[in-house]
Amino acid sequence: MPSSLLLEVPALAEFNKTCGELSDWLTLLDRVIKAQIVTVGDVEEINDMIIKQKITLQDLEKKRPHLEELITAAQNLKNKTSNPEARAIITDRIEKIQNQWEDVQCHLQNRRQQLQEMLKDSNQWQDARREAEQVLERAKGKMDNWKEISYTVDALKKQNADLKQFCKEIRQWQINVDAANDLALKLIRDYSTDDTRKVELMKDSINTTWTRINKRVSERDAALEAALRLLQQFYLDLERFLAWLTEAEITANVLQDSTHKDGVMEDSRGLRELMNQWQDLQGEIDGHTEVFHSLDENGQKMLKSLEGSEDGVLLHRRLDNMNIRWNELRKKSLNIRSHLEASTEHWKRLHVSLQELLAWLQLKNEELKHQAPIGGDIPKVQIQNETHRVFKREVKAKEPVIMSAVDTVRIFLAEQPFERLEKLYQEPTEMHADDQGKNVSKILHKQVDDVNTEWDRLNVSSAEWQKKIDEALERLQELEEAMDELDHKLHHAEAMKGSWQPVGDLLIDSLQDHIGKIKTYRADIAPIKNNVNQVNELAHQFSATDIQLSPYNLSRLEELNTRWKLLQVSIDERIRQLHEAHRDFGPTSQHFLSTSVQGPWERAISPNKVPYYINHDTQTTCWDHPKMTELYQSLADLNNVRFSAYRTAMKLRRLQKALCLDLLGLSAACDALDQHNLKQNDQLMDILQIINCLTTIYDRLEQEHNNLVNVPLCVDMCLNWLLNVYDTGRTGRIRVLSFKTGVISLCKAHLEDKYRYLFKQVASSTGFCDQRRLGLLLHDAIQIPRQLGEVASFGGSNIEPSVRSCFQYANNKPEIEAALFLDWMRLEPQSMVWLPVLHRVAAAETAKHQAKCNICKECPIIGFRYRSLKHFNYDICQSCFFSGRVAKGHKMHYPMVEYCTPTTSGEDVRDFAKVLKNKFRTKRYFAKHPRMGYLPVQTVLEGDNMETPVTLINFWPVDSAPASSPQLSHDDTHSRIEHYASRLAEMENSNGSYLNDSISPNESIDDEHLLIQHYCQSLNQESPLSQPRSPAQILISLESEERGELERILADLEEENRNLQSEYDRLKEQHDHKGLSPLPSPPEMMPASPQSPRDAELIAEAKLLRQHKGRLEARMQILEDHNKQLESQLHRLRQLLEQPQAEAKVNGTTFSSPTSSLQRSDNSQPMSLRVVGSQTSETMGEDDLLSPSHDTSTGLEEVMEQLNNSFPTARGNHVGSLFHMADDLGRAMETLVMVMTDDEVME
Repeated sequence: MPSSLLLEVPALAEFNKTCGELSDWLTLLDRVIKAQIVTVGDVEEINDMIIKQKITLQDLEKKRPHLEELITAAQNLKNKTSNPEARAIITDRIEKIQNQWEDVQCHLQNRRQQLQEMLKDSNQWQDARREAEQVLERAKGKMDNWKEISYTVDALKKQNADLKQFCKEIRQWQINVDAANDLALKLIRDYSTDDTRKVELMKDSINTTWTRINKRVSERDAALEAALRLLQQFYLDLERFLAWLTEAEITANVLQDSTHKDGVMEDSRGLRELMNQWQDLQGEIDGHTEVFHSLDENGQKMLKSLEGSEDGVLLHRRLDNMNIRWNELRKKSLNIRSHLEASTEHWKRLHVSLQELLAWLQLKNEELKHQAPIGGDIPKVQIQNETHRVFKREVKAKEPVIMSAVDTVRIFLAEQPFERLEKLYQEPTEMHADDQGKNVSKILHKQVDDVNTEWDRLNVSSAEWQKKIDEALERLQELEEAMDELDHKLHHAEAMKGSWQPVGDLLIDSLQDHIGKIKTYRADIAPIKNNVNQVNELAHQFSATDIQLSPYNLSRLEELNTRWKLLQVSIDERIRQLHEAHRDFGPTSQHFLSTSVQGPWERAISPNKVPYYINHDTQTTCWDHPKMTELYQSLADLNNVRFSAYRTAMKLRRLQKALCLDLLGLSAACDALDQHNLKQNDQLMDILQIINCLTTIYDRLEQEHNNLVNVPLCVDMCLNWLLNVYDTGRTGRIRVLSFKTGVISLCKAHLEDKYRYLFKQVASSTGFCDQRRLGLLLHDAIQIPRQLGEVASFGGSNIEPSVRSCFQYANNKPEIEAALFLDWMRLEPQSMVWLPVLHRVAAAETAKHQAKCNICKECPIIGFRYRSLKHFNYDICQSCFFSGRVAKGHKMHYPMVEYCTPTTSGEDVRDFAKVLKNKFRTKRYFAKHPRMGYLPVQTVLEGDNMETPVTLINFWPVDSAPASSPQLSHDDTHSRIEHYASRLAEMENSNGSYLNDSISPNESIDDEHLLIQHYCQSLNQESPLSQPRSPAQILISLESEERGELERILADLEEENRNLQSEYDRLKEQHDHKGLSPLPSPPEMMPASPQSPRDAELIAEAKLLRQHKGRLEARMQILEDHNKQLESQLHRLRQLLEQPQAEAKVNGTTFSSPTSSLQRSDNSQPMSLRVVGSQTSETMGEDDLLSPSHDTSTGLEEVMEQLNNSFPTARGNHVGSLFHMADDLGRAMETLVMVMTDDEVME
């Protein structure tokens, strides 16, 4: 809308706003209506949705007065304005709102009507489905009652009649199934926009069951027809077979009589003809063998049906008669063959016959073994069963042959005496006649026994194999039925699972209902577990019987188990997702925190509930809140603060304000902690617990400071900060003690109240605290500066020295009480000094001092005021002091006092007196009487003394460039620095000094630290092109910077030398001017004589003069020695400085001398002051002031290795010599200053 219209009609803006709000509400309502999808066929859910639609319609009607008011307002606006464009816009807007209202109302009414029709159709379908299911159950019941097929005419007729009646019922029941299918198809067709998967599932289930019923009916009908045909054909076949059997018996009898006639055996032609007739007879017998077995099997089936009846008895007799006659016929045929083949060598034929039978039996035994093992599925076992049935038929057919052969041999042995056997045994041998006969008999007897043994073994093995086949087939059928049933139930359950809507598409209000439905669903499918166990147990039984299931059955078994497991996992995952959605979007969720960020940022939640943030513009993610990132970037402005305690405190103060914790009182914080029952300090808090507690805190702050606290933003920011401090790995859990330490440290409370509260958290019920508990507290506290990268200045992350310091203060008691802890904390130990400094920074923010800064001329001074205790009326503001600026005539090592509140007259008088005293004090006094504003607790491996100026501190800082704080984005900076320090200590202990042997170990360690600092500073330069790539380049760059500095140092030393020489000459002239000459020493034994008082005074004065003379002579000798030593050292320094220049000119490159870069600081202060400063305990941590950026990629060990490899041996000796001479020079200057100071005092 044009802005000119808004200016012309001011009420139009309000009208547009109201229209927009109503339009947004209607749009949202329309989306909700479209998103409300129901499960078709679920009557209960449809009823619930109808109720919701009714409520929504009522809400819409309640909004109608609002619409009418808007229409009235539009009419009034049109009446008030004469602008046709405005009138047209108003008319268009109101018409759109009305049309949108009508559309939403129409959608609601149509949806409600549709739901009512759906409810009606669903009820009809449910009724039809229940009827169809009842029909199916009845059909299943009748089929289960079916008996086995009988092979009697009456029974078959009755079973056939029952089946036809059942088929009629099936055709009638088809109507019910079709009706259910038609209604299901109607639901699927008419309500396709809703969830119809339940209807489809039920329809498929009914149709599948109905198809199975029809299939079983067809199979039953076919089996009855086959049984009837068999019954009719059996007796016909039996009569034909018996008729043939009678003819065959007659033929066999005639043939047998012919073979027993006299003279037949001598007639070869007649014998041959009889043999041909026998072969014809045997061929017919072999041809009817299959018919016999078929009749026998079918007869046995019929006998089961006719058991107990007269027909059954008659049939049994006929079958037995048929079997006897059949066996007799086969035996008679064999006897005929034996008789025809009889000759003088009859025993040999018997022997060959038995050998053939043995070979056949062994072959069958091997064949039976090859049928193993049992197959792993029903088709294979059925094939094995059929194979074995044929095998048994062959064995049974061979039985008469074997029995006949055995009987023949026995008859032969019984009829033939030994004499005859001897004649038959015609093999040439020397054996006795009786022995020969016995040998023939023994051979035949053994063969008969072997045949009997093999035959019995074959029958037993065949019976056992058949038993295994029957058992395996039964178990496999049971397993298959169990798997089919399990598969059907799983399919039904999976179909229900498939109807689940994605959790993201569900309405928030319906989440709890869906959770209840899922739990009900889990209870409904719980019985499937029994089916799974049954299937697994059945499968396990096969392994116990050495039956290996087929790959198909194994894969199907694994598939069923996997489907069941996946179903359970899906249910658990669904419940978890619903619970998480309910938790994330419910009243106790993080959903309200999504407003803490603005576009293009989006707040997201990781699986462990830790928030992270997505930038859709850059398509990146980060753990830090965008506002937290901006805050960290703004903290870089404080890196110009030289003193780490104040730098840390000022950063924490800015963080405290950003988190609104400066508004939180200690009592309010304690109430919130108690409200959430956070009493177990060792307990872990998850993200939701932290959010809930922070929400309680900030809700209360919002009530007290409505315009200052944005609850979602503050909760998210504070959560972000706590995770950065105590959970850098983003595990989603921090300890309760850590949470309390972080919140209480930054809240608004008296410092000692904080100390008392924190001590109470780690103290026992008796009020005492041991070392372990105190260590936990200090560990959590030191994490706060550690997160800012300032931990090295506070003694490092190792809190053991601080704990030891506290208990040493308490005389090494095993436990300390609160009073001792408070006394120790009042000393401001190095690891905790940042907390009282934070309080002073907060107190100084509003302080206004009626004084003018002598450097920047600011008046009045706002914040900290630093008053010199060396000069009268000299003040510095905090900006100048923190940046290291000084005025002419004042040096940073002069003592100063800090004020965070306006001074009183008493303080002014006290400071005046101190300035007056300091006017008469020398540097040596301040060196011997150092005063520190904190309790140092550093270890060998971590942290030097820091530079916190508190109350009255003698400063010895260096005029260096401000040290940069470490980058806040690197959480492991402190770890790298600690690692460097540890490696330095290890290497120094094992290898000694890194440089020349003339350098002391302490100096070596300091020098190495300085080298690392210079190297890291060089890596932290703004221009990547200017960064050196090796330690050699570092030294070269430092040489060029230090050349002028060393020249100034040499000039200062020469000036000092001249001053010392003039002082020496002055002292010598004074001595000569007094005209003192050496007096003879008094004798050892001097006679006592009375002396006048005047003589006594003269003697005493002479003694004093002699003593003074001796001291002056000794000191002059010392001065002369030092002067010579100094001149030689200066000469060597000049040679070393000039030598590299000459070498560089030869090579065409200009280099500066490799000066003592390891002892170099960033200032140009004289070495004498450096030495004194280093010997004073309040150096204020030069290493801390010079601390480089910790964001370095090269470890200490690598740096030292590069240094050792970067210089030739000769050059290394020069650098070492330079270090050695610089050290000697410093010690010489120190001695000179001490001598001069003593001389001034004596004078």
